[in-house]
Amino acid sequence: MTERASTHAADGTGVMRAVELQRPGPVAEGPLRLVQRPLPEPGLGQLRLRLAACAVCRTDLQLAEGDVEARRLPIVPGHQAVGRVEAIGAGVSGWSIGDRAGAYWLFGADGTCRFCRSGRENLCEAAEFTGWDRDGGYAEAMIVRADVAVRIPDGFDDLSAAPLLCGGVIGYRALRVSGIEPGGRLGLFGFGASASLCIQVARHWGCEVHVRVRSEHERQRALELGAASVGGYSDATPPLDAAITTAPAGDVVVAALRAVDRGGIVAVNAIHLDRVPEFPYEWLWLERQLRSVANVTRRDAAEFMELAAAIPIRTQTDLYPLAAANDALRALSEGRVRGAAVLTMEA
Repeated sequence: MTERASTHAADGTGVMRAVELQRPGPVAEGPLRLVQRPLPEPGLGQLRLRLAACAVCRTDLQLAEGDVEARRLPIVPGHQAVGRVEAIGAGVSGWSIGDRAGAYWLFGADGTCRFCRSGRENLCEAAEFTGWDRDGGYAEAMIVRADVAVRIPDGFDDLSAAPLLCGGVIGYRALRVSGIEPGGRLGLFGFGASASLCIQVARHWGCEVHVRVRSEHERQRALELGAASVGGYSDATPPLDAAITTAPAGDVVVAALRAVDRGGIVAVNAIHLDRVPEFPYEWLWLERQLRSVANVTRRDAAEFMELAAAIPIRTQTDLYPLAAANDALRALSEGRVRGAAVLTMEA
């Protein structure tokens, strides 16, 4: 029989701390607000997680500043959270109190449309997303769907696991979209949290990886993780079988397109892009492809977490208390995050 827990906090208050985005604005002005909220109640098919950590994503920054339009306000951002099951709603099987689970970008999909039926729930028109449509992980507790939550392998502690749930999962999907084969030649254009995880999977597959990025620190980090070469966006690469871009700039997409060989794919791993500048058709000709990477599926999350444990993936984290969420966003905006910024829920 599945256990059930009280829906109240350990101190009996039934409240929690959470960070809300009430109105988008410049990150320098601190658009997030620390508030007290009632503990959310899990509904049919849902779990409540008592959170230990939530990693900070560039999408959170874009949402806070309005580059990504808010779906509803106020909203609790955050879509890469790790915690333990604290309360279980009706109709749930397979989860017990105390199990460790993770929340990621996909909150849920309808399960019945043609996209869901063909394994492409990331394209479901009724899909909902954590920290955008539903309150996310910048809080001491959150609600997740039991059939979407992913189990966290024992090999990762909470702080190390959190960054895997967005940068890792979406990076894994980007690798799949790019069509890169084991032993192939891959370009990574941009080298933030997602690319630093992506390269570890690619190297595990025996790929030759060339990294192009502005930051000298990120170039050094790429070399440490096995890059065959590093340089700026305009620096030449050998002909690439595939490329992945993570910088939210259309110029970078075009640079990657020029670097891929005939038949190569550029996977654009960004929810927001400033623009794509005009470029000659010859750079696209000979069956080169531009493909966007949109959201993730449950399969992506489950497969990647198993793979991450097998490699094992290494993460580098900068830690911030929950109350300092604005500081974490500012550090990300200013390029001061060395790996992934992670919020911790300890008071």
